Amino acid sequence: MSVHDEHPTITAYPDGPLLVRGAVDLVDADGAPIEQRRRTVALCRCGLSAIKPFCDGTHKPAGFRTDD
Repeated sequence: MSVHDEHPTITAYPDGPLLVRGAVDLVDADGAPIEQRRRTVALCRCGLSAIKPFCDGTHKPAGFRTDD
């Protein structure tokens, strides 16, 4: 089953990224498509990632906390 055959889900990981699973069209701030190469991608919520929009784990040493 390819990634584009699955219904999308977005899960907020406690004190971490948004986990996106399934068929979604990711675009950058200018509307240009971002290739999704994996079944699950982690999107940055802390704003500190060096590889935005993807999470690079920077939230952990930065002490990022969420309310959820």
